[in-house]
Amino acid sequence: MKTMLFKKTILSALIAALVLAALPLTGVSAAGQTDPTPPTQGQISNERLETIWARMNRRYERLGNFFDKSDGLVDKANKMIERLKEAGESTAELEAALAAFEDAVKDAHPIYESCNGIINSHKGFDADGKVTDAEQARETIKELGAKFGEIKTAMDGTGKALIELMKSIRESHKPADA
Repeated sequence: MKTMLFKKTILSALIAALVLAALPLTGVSAAGQTDPTPPTQGQISNERLETIWARMNRRYERLGNFFDKSDGLVDKANKMIERLKEAGESTAELEAALAAFEDAVKDAHPIYESCNGIINSHKGFDADGKVTDAEQARETIKELGAKFGEIKTAMDGTGKALIELMKSIRESHKPADA
């Protein structure tokens, strides 16, 4: 039980970290004597585009796993609500957090589904993730990054809030050690 909660918490943190890590950023580099023409200002090298694309594909898979497992989190929250009601305790805060999470998932899941077309078309990349057209690759990464940003905005931390609330409720209901 704790392992799954820990995994979900880590997953949420990783999703947030990957959103920031996947944004195309430009770095400063100097061309060596044998290096090809360096990218112009604001351009990203093909190797960097390929790395970002690979990260975005992994992130897409993790988001899919998250959405697949979200029903399990909803079930656990509902069971916790039932147990709290049986014990005569207030469930309003947990019910509100659960409702917010369910609404966020309903809003974010279609955005996630729309990412499938971007991933499958992989414009600017070949099937192995190698850049075939740098300009199209940049556009694909921008488009997918925007979708990931929309998912993050739609979720608005509701998953993490629900998990943390459930964790605090569990902690407060632990039997005292003898």
